[in-house]
Amino acid sequence: MTQFNTGFTLFLSLLVEAIPFLLLGVLFSGLLLLFIDEGKLIAAMPKNPLLGAFAGSLIGFLFPVCECGNVPVARRLLMQGVPAPVAIGFLLAAPTINPIVIWATWTAFRDQPEIVLLRVLCSLAIATIIGWVFSAQADLRPMLHPLVACSIPAPKPKLGKKDYSPSLLQSGTFILGGKGTSIRMDTPEFIAAAGSITSKPLKDRLRLFLENTVQELRELGAVLVVGSAIAATLQVAVPREIILSLGQDPITSIVAMMVLAAVVSICSTVDSFFALSFASAFTSASLLAFLVFGPMIDLKAIGLMLSIFKSRAVFYLLALAAQLTFLLTLIYQISFG
Repeated sequence: MTQFNTGFTLFLSLLVEAIPFLLLGVLFSGLLLLFIDEGKLIAAMPKNPLLGAFAGSLIGFLFPVCECGNVPVARRLLMQGVPAPVAIGFLLAAPTINPIVIWATWTAFRDQPEIVLLRVLCSLAIATIIGWVFSAQADLRPMLHPLVACSIPAPKPKLGKKDYSPSLLQSGTFILGGKGTSIRMDTPEFIAAAGSITSKPLKDRLRLFLENTVQELRELGAVLVVGSAIAATLQVAVPREIILSLGQDPITSIVAMMVLAAVVSICSTVDSFFALSFASAFTSASLLAFLVFGPMIDLKAIGLMLSIFKSRAVFYLLALAAQLTFLLTLIYQISFG
C-alpha cells in the first residue's frame, strides 16, 4: 500500500507539473492555426534543410514551452506545411532553448556556468542534426500519424514514383464548422476550411480557437495521463539505488543519468534542481546528459510524440538523441573530467 501511495503521489505530481505547460502549448497551437498565415510562416523558413533545422531549434525563444507543450505546437507546424527539419528542430530543442529553462538552469548551476552554456549548445546541436537527418526523407508522411499525414500537402510527384496514399483513419480529431457541424481533420474539407480560417471574422476565429483548444486538450491530455502513469510506476518499481550505484564510472554514470531522465520525466523548467541533488554522486558530464536528454526524450514526451509520429519514427528520434547525447557528454567528460 505504501508503494501504491507513493506511486499515486508521483503520478499526481507529474500531472500537476505538466498540465499547465501542455495547456500553454495547446494555446500556442491554436494561435498558429487561427491567427498566423501559414503561407507567410512557411515562406519565412530557410529552404536549406540544415539552416531550417537550426532556425526551428531557435523558435523556442518565441514559444517558451516545455516537453509537454512543444508537441501540440510542433504538430500544428507540420500540419501547416512547415518543413520537417524546422518542426523537428523545434520539437527537440524548445524544451531547453527557451528563456525560462535557461534562467532556471542558471539559478541551479550558477557555480558551474559551463553546465548552463553546454546544455544550450548541446541541445541546439542535437536538435539541428536530427532535424537535418530527417530531411533525407523526401516525403515524411509515411512516418507520421495518419491524422497529421492527411493534413500535409503532398510533395510534387517524381517520375516513376507512386503517390503516397495514407491509410484511412478509424478515429481522429475534428474541428467544428458553421452551425455546429463537425469537419474531420482527415478529409479534404478540413484542408479547405483550415486554409480559410485566417480570413474569417475575429468572432468566428475566437470561437474556433476555443473549440480547437478543448479538442486538443482532450486528445493530448489522455496521452499525458498514460505517460505519467507509466513514469510513476517505473519510479516506484525500479529501486533508485540500482541506478545510483552506477554513478561512479564515467561511462555508466552518463548512461544511468540518461535512463533516470527518461524515467522520472521531470519538466524541463525544474529538472536542473533535481539534477543538482545528484551532483555529489555523479560526474558533471552525467548531469549534463540528464539535462540534455531528459527534455528531448522521456516517457511523457514519447507518449505525446506518438500523436505526431508512428512508433518507428519515435524510435529513430529516441535512438539518435541518445547516441548524440552520449557522444557529446562523453567528449566533455574526456576533455574536462
